[in-house]
This record gives sequence, C-alpha cells and structure tokens, in this order.
Amino acid sequence: MGKDSKVRPKVNVSPYVHFMMDFRNQMREQQPNIYYDFTEFSRKCSEKWKTISKKEKKKYEALAKRDKDRYQREMRNYSGPRRERRRRDADAPRKPPSSFLLFSQDHFDEIKEQHPNWTVGQVAKAAGRMWARCSEADKIPYEERAAVLRAKYLEEREAYHQQCQRGK
Repeated sequence: MGKDSKVRPKVNVSPYVHFMMDFRNQMREQQPNIYYDFTEFSRKCSEKWKTISKKEKKKYEALAKRDKDRYQREMRNYSGPRRERRRRDADAPRKPPSSFLLFSQDHFDEIKEQHPNWTVGQVAKAAGRMWARCSEADKIPYEERAAVLRAKYLEEREAYHQQCQRGK
C-alpha cells in the first residue's frame, strides 16, 4: 500500500460477535490466569448466549446496528480499490454434474409431484435421503454417466486451455 491509499473500513459484526467480545472481556476480568482454547470458549459463549434475556440481546443488537451504520457510512466515503468479482469466461467449459446431481435431476419431478408444496431445498433434502438409501448397484448407472461427462469435460477443458495459450 502506498502512502496515499486508504485502509478499507473494518466490516461490521453481528450481535453475537459483540456479545462474544464482551463475554471474553468479562471472563478475563473474572479469571485472568485461566486460559480457554477457542473450542471451549466458543462452547461456553454459545451456552451463555442461549440463556441471556431478550432485553440483554437487544443491547447487542443495538451495538450491531450502530456498527453496521458506521460501516456503511465509511464505505460511502471510501475511495480505495474495491474487490470485483471475477467474471467467468462464457467460452470456458462448465463442470459436469456429479452422480448425485444426475440422480436428483432424474427424481426431481417425481418428488415434486408427490409433494407439490415443497420448496427446492426440501426436494433436494428428500433426494439426498433417497440417494443415501440407494444400493450401490442402483448408483452405478449414475456414476458411469458422471464419469463419462467428467472425461468429456476434462478433454474440453484441456482444449480450452490450449486455445487460451495460443491466444496469448
């Protein structure tokens, strides 16, 4: 970074993260000589978060809202480099579906017909349960189709990379 470059504003944090910071400070004051590894601290923190009152949680929600407002204000004034999403080359070959996705595509309509009110997520979970219950013999056709599509994809990807190298 050069002398004139601005430091990107610090991202706002959730009410739970504000609570975690506060809880950590309380634990350090009460027990300064005791060290908790992150896993143990996280467990204690989540247990405590579940037990605090809604009134106490509102305090942390207010802190998070203030922090979010600060972040948005600072980002409006920030003129440094912004991260841009890397654009996917439209000519690049797409990765092939897995054997499970092929199975899901074949059974999506069947599941949706049986449960018309279900969301896509619920249908996907049902397909996952069906896939888990399938025998290895039932999975073979999907795995073979996936292997053929994968081999075709690898060839196309290699040809695409060769084409890109020649273009440079």
